[in-house]
Amino acid sequence: MYIHLIMNRRIHDDHPSNALFALPCACQNLRRVTRLVTRIYDQELRKADIEITQFGLLTALAIVGEANQKAFSAGFAMDSTTLTRTLALLRNQGWIHVRPGKDRRQRVFRLTETGKRQITMAQPHWQAAERRLRKTLGPSGWKQMQATVARVTNAAAEA
Repeated sequence: MYIHLIMNRRIHDDHPSNALFALPCACQNLRRVTRLVTRIYDQELRKADIEITQFGLLTALAIVGEANQKAFSAGFAMDSTTLTRTLALLRNQGWIHVRPGKDRRQRVFRLTETGKRQITMAQPHWQAAERRLRKTLGPSGWKQMQATVARVTNAAAEA
């Protein structure tokens, strides 16, 4: 019945947010907001020939120095197949180096100098995306969003 009521609502095209359906599911709402936010970051980062997923992995490596695939997968809550594909792209770009780990199956990744330069080149574009979102949300909305995302992330990890 709830979905029937939603589907009978009129959709107005005068503003992009008015075209969004009211969704009854937390997952659907979170996936939609993720797509919209990703679009903002990818629009800006495209100017540096990088996507937000790639930028995130590179900046994580810049912070930790080295990481194996298991640590990446856990830290980003990313499935192994998607992570393998993204790491392969980073490696093909020359942005990361891979070496064998403690056993034959483990691979350890680190940034290359080219990867460090890519972060430096992409950083202003990432900051532009952050500014766009911050401007739209306002200071209190930004802080509220960060707190809510942290709570939802922790709740989903525990569920």
